[in-house]
Amino acid sequence: MSYAVKECYLTVQGEGAQAGITAVFLRFSGCNLWTGREKDRAKAVCQFCDTDFIGTDGPGGGRFDNAKELARHVASFWPQSDEDKAHAWVICTGGEPALQLDESLIQAFHEAGFKVAIETNGTLKLPQGLDWICVSPKADAPLVQRAGHELKLVYPQIENKPSDFVELDFEVFSLQPLDDSEQAAHSQAAFEYCLAHPKWRLSVQTHKYIGVP
Repeated sequence: MSYAVKECYLTVQGEGAQAGITAVFLRFSGCNLWTGREKDRAKAVCQFCDTDFIGTDGPGGGRFDNAKELARHVASFWPQSDEDKAHAWVICTGGEPALQLDESLIQAFHEAGFKVAIETNGTLKLPQGLDWICVSPKADAPLVQRAGHELKLVYPQIENKPSDFVELDFEVFSLQPLDDSEQAAHSQAAFEYCLAHPKWRLSVQTHKYIGVP
């Protein structure tokens, strides 16, 4: 199988339960909930997406013929000083990474010394072997992946309320303020919701505050 990658780079995870870890971010092209083009936003299942996942022209992006080739590409971003790769993570995101991430690629990442995380909308069945599963439900899209390490909900959403998900099988429940023109109000609302419902952790997108990818 070949893989289409929008971008790939070394950064620090800025949000959710793994905030602060150094990782290679691997953003796959394509999504199953909308095309990524503004002209189609009104028809999209997820209308608040702010990510460019079209094509392969981003930094570190490209097309890769097989899993080992892509794993070598990801490994090239990891600091050479970290000889044992004890803390090496690759975070697979998108778009929707589950459209392309498969068991062969997960195995290739593991052989290259990486733990593998996915940030998914949860509407597709996931491959075996993942080390961290973060599901972020979108609008009223049917949720297939109902268990994992973290459920990260953008708040507020008209269609999705935190109470809709608290009985699912996740270790961590994160609430992330919707980033739009009303972001300050959304942040206050998410803060107050977490105070009243301590099962939820507040997830702040720290990478946007410090101006890094």
